[in-house]
Amino acid sequence: MAYLIDANCFIEPKNTYYTFDICPGFWDWLDEQNRVSNVYSIDKVREELMSGNDELARWAKARPHFFLPIDADTLTYVREIGAWLTSSKIYKTHVIERFMSGADPFLIAYGLAHGHTLVTHETFNENERRNIKIPAVCERFQIRYLKIFDLLRITGARLVLSR
Repeated sequence: MAYLIDANCFIEPKNTYYTFDICPGFWDWLDEQNRVSNVYSIDKVREELMSGNDELARWAKARPHFFLPIDADTLTYVREIGAWLTSSKIYKTHVIERFMSGADPFLIAYGLAHGHTLVTHETFNENERRNIKIPAVCERFQIRYLKIFDLLRITGARLVLSR
């Protein structure tokens, strides 16, 4: 079992508390966790990250090994997720279409297909209807998910200043 990182766990740190210039240790930690086959993401997330013209896009471009390709098992679960969303009558069609056109259903489906835990900053709110959040789908399909800060603790990460 490994951990699959959502795009927001790269984008938000890059923009706020773990910028490349202030906290390179976070990015080194991601590389180390990937080296030991503990942390990955998927190629659809990489595409999202590389759509920018910034340091995060360059980081993602330099690490194709970090981002796993979508396989046939994943595509089966993507269809299952889409079918559940449509049949659930919880979300409007345009909300489902927007969700299904992004990386999130593929990330969730990859987790389902391969028994991985998802890592996201999104939170579960059973009353949310305007956007489909990863935790809502994880709850339905019984996929474990957690926040990046929890993963830092689980892996024993220590982002300390050098002397």
